[in-house]
Amino acid sequence: MTVKICDVAFEPFVEIQNFQHELALNGKFGATSIFIGTMRDFNEGDNVQAMTLEHYDGMTQKQLTKIIAAAKTQWQILDCLIVHRVGKILPNEPIVLVSVWSAHRNEAFEACRYLMEELKANAPFWKLEKLATSQTRWVLKNH
Repeated sequence: MTVKICDVAFEPFVEIQNFQHELALNGKFGATSIFIGTMRDFNEGDNVQAMTLEHYDGMTQKQLTKIIAAAKTQWQILDCLIVHRVGKILPNEPIVLVSVWSAHRNEAFEACRYLMEELKANAPFWKLEKLATSQTRWVLKNH
C-alpha cells in the first residue's frame, strides 16, 4: 500500500505501470480498478486558470494511510496506490490517482470508489483557485 504526494506533474499510467511491475502479485490479482482525477478549467460557473493545492505533509500521509487501512478491513485488497499532486496545477493536469488491485473486480471497484470518496471528504488538502478574472478563491471541501 503506497501513498505518494508529489509537487510536480505525474503521468498516471506510467505510475500504474511502474507500481504494478514492482508488485509481487503475478497470478494473484484478477482486477485493477483505477480512478484519475484531472483539473478542469471551470468551477462554480467561472473559468479557472490554475489551482494551488496545499497540504500539511505529516497530517496528509497519516490520513491517507488511515483511509487505506479502513478499506482493507472492508475489502480483500491485495495492494493499492494513491498518488496526489500538490502545488500549482493547470487545467488538464492529473491531480489524483487511486488504483486498487484485488482478486475480483467487485472488490477492486468498491475499494477504489471508497478510497477516492474518503480522500475527497477527509484528506487535508486545501485548494486555491486562480480565476480568469485574476481573482483567487478558496474552494470548499465538498467540491
